Amino acid sequence: MTDSPLQDRTVVVTGAARGLGAALARACAHRGARLALLGLEKPRLDALAADLPTPALAVGADVTDPLALAEAAGEIRRRLGTPSVVVANAGVAHGGPFATSDPAEWRRVVDVNLTGSAHTARAFLPDLLDTAGYHLQIASLASLGAAPMMSAYCASKAGVEAFNHSLRAEVAHRGVAVGIAYLNWIDTDMIRDADRYPVLRELRAHMPPPARRAFPPDDVAVRLVRAMERRRTAVYVPHWLRLAQLGRTALPSVVARLSRRELPRLEADGSLGRTGPLGAGGRADRAAETGT
Repeated sequence: MTDSPLQDRTVVVTGAARGLGAALARACAHRGARLALLGLEKPRLDALAADLPTPALAVGADVTDPLALAEAAGEIRRRLGTPSVVVANAGVAHGGPFATSDPAEWRRVVDVNLTGSAHTARAFLPDLLDTAGYHLQIASLASLGAAPMMSAYCASKAGVEAFNHSLRAEVAHRGVAVGIAYLNWIDTDMIRDADRYPVLRELRAHMPPPARRAFPPDDVAVRLVRAMERRRTAVYVPHWLRLAQLGRTALPSVVARLSRRELPRLEADGSLGRTGPLGAGGRADRAAETGT
């Protein structure tokens, strides 16, 4: 698409090794963008970069490490040019009751999803200011309404929503646009892994039928790239998720009523244990954190 606003622009995607991040990289490349792929799984990033139809650079970096991100930003500027779009996509999830959660695991989810997103914005904000660019935060339905057994994930996604609202207010007068992508279930290894655990599988099963559907990453990526081209401040996938935004004040009481009814049964079945990191991306994050 030679008429895309992304043509010949440098786009940074964190968490690009798999799932939605990889799908976003492919969608941006097919619109003529140069891709900077950041993540922990360097071999997968290298393979993706080699497969893209436009120039791409794979950089191994942990979003919780500000120094690594600063070095990555410098390398990207030198080799691909100044970024004008940054997608903060990197994220991990753990499931289980808060009362028995491991404090280090709980903190790691917040560090990656919230603090890592802030570190990403900090590293690339000078570039976005130079280019009057666009920053897109990948958020979630969890930003609008928290669910049981996912306290760290929900807290982190609510946090990134608030952080990006604040960031938008600070940089709008400098020509930088900040968008938030509110996404429902996506067919990634994280969600497929979550479905192996009864309590998380039940969480999705008790949602209304349209809300249970997991969307293919490539389809979601196409929607997000259109939003990037239009510099949207908010994008909802699927569209009806906007209704959750309008009704978010009612969501906590609805979730609480459902939990009071269903959690005792799952507790009696012994189904409320900790899941550990979900998906191959979560396991890669643990390996990188522990050096194993």
